[in-house]
Amino acid sequence: MPATDYQGSSAACTNIGRSVQSIRRDQLYAMDGSPTSQEHDLDSFQRQVAERFMDLASVGPDELLSLSWVQKLLDSFLCCQEEFKFVLINHKSQISRPPLDRLVADYSERTVKALDVCNAIRDGIEQLRQWQKLLEIVLSALDNCNHQKTLGEGQFRRAKKALIDLAICMLDEKDSHASAIAHRNRSFGRNNASKDPRSLGHFRSLSWSVSRSWSAARQLQSIGNNLAAPKATELLATNGLAVPIFTMNMVLLFVMWALVAAIPCQDRGLQVHFSLSRNFPWAVPILQLHDRIVEESKKRDRRNSCGLLKEIHQIEKCTRLMNDLADTAQFPLAEEKEAELRERVQELTTVCNTLRTGLDSLERQGGRNYPAPLWSVATMEDMVVQILHFEDLPSSWMLSLEGKRKRLTTWSAIMC
Repeated sequence: MPATDYQGSSAACTNIGRSVQSIRRDQLYAMDGSPTSQEHDLDSFQRQVAERFMDLASVGPDELLSLSWVQKLLDSFLCCQEEFKFVLINHKSQISRPPLDRLVADYSERTVKALDVCNAIRDGIEQLRQWQKLLEIVLSALDNCNHQKTLGEGQFRRAKKALIDLAICMLDEKDSHASAIAHRNRSFGRNNASKDPRSLGHFRSLSWSVSRSWSAARQLQSIGNNLAAPKATELLATNGLAVPIFTMNMVLLFVMWALVAAIPCQDRGLQVHFSLSRNFPWAVPILQLHDRIVEESKKRDRRNSCGLLKEIHQIEKCTRLMNDLADTAQFPLAEEKEAELRERVQELTTVCNTLRTGLDSLERQGGRNYPAPLWSVATMEDMVVQILHFEDLPSSWMLSLEGKRKRLTTWSAIMC
């Protein structure tokens, strides 16, 4: 799929540069030269967004793309959203007038598109839960290793069977090793395992919340289409309010892109191209995070992964080592093999506990009724309704709200 190109946006930002900041300040400054309340609000919003993404970009390689980092990303997103709401509330008299009504309507439509991404991400989180259950089966079968008891061959075969099921679940449909894993599975009398509708290896075509033809990569491209930095004329016409709207658009796009990069979902793709002027204070940390995530995706052991989440990489690594051990094990196990097995079980226990804790935390963040990513974006539309009287909303917003309701209704029906 071709990359979404923001070169036009970059060129516009470059042409505006510092001069536009000066134009906006010249217009918004009071006669005595002191900044107005609106100027202070806009600068404060830009600064706070920048600080939050600088904090996200400051993490080390071991924390980036972990479940704790994803939760931190969503926290930052919600905080940016609240600060954006504050800006709109303070200047709501201007929101319903051109050209701001068009800009906010475009933003509203992007949030509706983001809801589809969140639905797919919710499915991915549920997939992680299924993987966690399979890991628990493995640990339950090998529980005797931690109690210094002799491990029976039957227990070992049960653990190996769960490991193979997990490998199939994590296997992408286009992965070149699919046939090899299926062949290994036949030794346990599961010739039709890959045809099992519960098999997560067929996740792409059996996603619960989106159609079979739906694509996360195309949806991200759609969110980013026609997303350009405001021109000098737009800044003047909107008294600078076009800047926070553009900022939230970019924040929304980046957060959705990062979630798709980290968590398994249907037809993942990272080809969104971020090209931003560094005149925006938040552009540098966002570009840094983008580059780091892209570099992570290019690593040899991550290229064919179903997601860049750190916990997924740890599961892949631990299960691969455990499978290698299982393939060479002979009963009764030698002392050296038993010691190695205990070590692998301990590593797998750590991974399983980390996964469980991270997923539980994400669920608590979003509340019991909505998973965190879906809940975060869903509240964005409600925010607009809170700011303006419902009857004052432009028709395009009304359509966006109707689309949002349909998506949330679909999600609620699935959960019931």
